[in-house]
Amino acid sequence: MKNTLTLEQKNVAELAGRIPCPSYDRNNLISGMVHIGVGGFHRSHQAFYTNALQEKYGAPEWGICGIGLREGDRKIYDVLTKQNGLYTLIVKHPDGKVAPKVIGSICDFLLGVDDAKKVIDRMADPATKIVSLTITEGGYNFNPSTGEFDFENRDIQHDLEHPDTPKTVYGFLTASLKKRRDKNLPAFTLMSCDNIQHNGDMARKMLLAFAKRQDTALADWIEREVCFPNSMVDRITPVTTAADIAYLEENYGIKDEWPVTCEPFIQWVVEDNFSNGRPEFEKVGVQFVPDVKPYEKMKLRLLNAGHSVLGILGALHGHPTINACMEDPTFVTYLRTFMDREATPTLDEVKGIDLNAYKDSLQERFANPNIKDSLSRICSESSAKLPKFLFETLQENLSAERSIEFISLIIAAWCYYSDKQTDKNGQPLEIIDAMQEELHQAAKQTATDPLAFIKQESLFGNLAKNERFAQSYVNMVGKIYKDADVKKYMETMI
Repeated sequence: MKNTLTLEQKNVAELAGRIPCPSYDRNNLISGMVHIGVGGFHRSHQAFYTNALQEKYGAPEWGICGIGLREGDRKIYDVLTKQNGLYTLIVKHPDGKVAPKVIGSICDFLLGVDDAKKVIDRMADPATKIVSLTITEGGYNFNPSTGEFDFENRDIQHDLEHPDTPKTVYGFLTASLKKRRDKNLPAFTLMSCDNIQHNGDMARKMLLAFAKRQDTALADWIEREVCFPNSMVDRITPVTTAADIAYLEENYGIKDEWPVTCEPFIQWVVEDNFSNGRPEFEKVGVQFVPDVKPYEKMKLRLLNAGHSVLGILGALHGHPTINACMEDPTFVTYLRTFMDREATPTLDEVKGIDLNAYKDSLQERFANPNIKDSLSRICSESSAKLPKFLFETLQENLSAERSIEFISLIIAAWCYYSDKQTDKNGQPLEIIDAMQEELHQAAKQTATDPLAFIKQESLFGNLAKNERFAQSYVNMVGKIYKDADVKKYMETMI
């Protein structure tokens, strides 16, 4: 048994004999990118690509400074600070192969709740050329029904009144951009890496809405100077488990307090639209395109929607993980039929992509027995995800008079899930959603008003008033509330 070493810079030379480690000089890194929201996905994706660029080509001006804005970011801040920004990425292949690698592209980390000024100054620093985001769908602060900025948010109101001590991403962005403007510095690029269709356009719309309310002259400058490239990001990254931490210690003698696990597949398609330079990510496999929209729509409506299909239905049935769903032939067939019948007809032509081959690859990825992506993670914040992953597809199919039954069943299942908060066997479900209480209260009224759940206009808009959808939804609700046996009803549809 190897002696156990903590993962930190002083031990890298010795650890490199056990596991691939950064060979470039991390002391030379400059944080040309500031990233807000250092979760598992950022560390398996953007930071991975950046590490590959440093390793193969050397690009010291493109190190990453991680930023946490919430108290909930303190744990990752503490861990990465202790580990000098280092962490292990554990790539799990379907054939059982496990390939761990230490990633070194994060060279600093700041916590906004402790020192807002320090974060603003870093974002306003001349060296910072890109500010990137993985703040989840809910972090963009828009009304899911109208798509407009939510000025009722108390933290947003605080930021408008106290611009020098912000709490939200928009407060920090405007404060730092104001400093750059006042010092005649070029604007940074704001690069969203979140699973939102037209994520760059959404970031632009939300930031400008906030900035116009705060300072119209600044908003005009942002509108002229800041680029907001759209991007499509893809790599399945489950929640880190205690077993992952133990695996590294037992097999490699590495004590890493927060490694990341992921699948081998990775993709990043970005519009080549930057304010102030960018890394040469194309050297390490990133695709730069003039228009990313067809790619992102394909991914959101097939991969992300497919995850939600399996997540909601699988949770009610009692499956614990995505791969467990894919071991159930009914779920496999239902997923593929949904993708073929309801999702694919809404997609645009995607240059260079064979859609059938892409859907085959999704099924293979979902079935990876070594990923074990928990359904509680997949279903988390469904109120922010489903409007983007499923409702737009539903609206388009209603307009074109195409099939809507598969999505109707999923929404009816979501109602039962929100109401009973148990699976069909009465086992409690772990529900993580900012709207959990509102969803629960609306779903509870289903017994007296079958449409109560979809009458939440902030989520569903006017869908409850669409006669065809309302009838399909009420039919599905009646079935699920009868015995909660979603699999039985799935089988009748495929």
